[in-house]
Amino acid sequence: MLDALTLVTGVAALLLAAWCGWAAYRDQPTKDWHFIGMALVSLLALVQLVVGVVALARGEKPAQGTTIFVAYLLGAVACVPAAGLMSLTERTRWGSVTAAAGGVVLAVLEVRLYDIWGR
Repeated sequence: MLDALTLVTGVAALLLAAWCGWAAYRDQPTKDWHFIGMALVSLLALVQLVVGVVALARGEKPAQGTTIFVAYLLGAVACVPAAGLMSLTERTRWGSVTAAAGGVVLAVLEVRLYDIWGR
């Protein structure tokens, strides 16, 4: 796994969470710019999924097991889009809270992926 990619994805997820949290604080729903940010963070998670699968295909093994590693990779790819879809259904400040929560969840998943991969 690329440690730099994990770090960049986690930091981007936290920045997204802060941005959406700021919108919620200002009593605003998610806007188009927030969804663009969610798409970019989701793209980073997708790149990480591809890098992880390629690393597994090359014979590298995570320290804590392949199954849990793949499960966390899939969860990381799915959490921000799922939060984005839920924020579309709630066009109030709570939609922004939901998107912010998705960013925080992704950041936590990134820390856990780093831990699962090990060194």
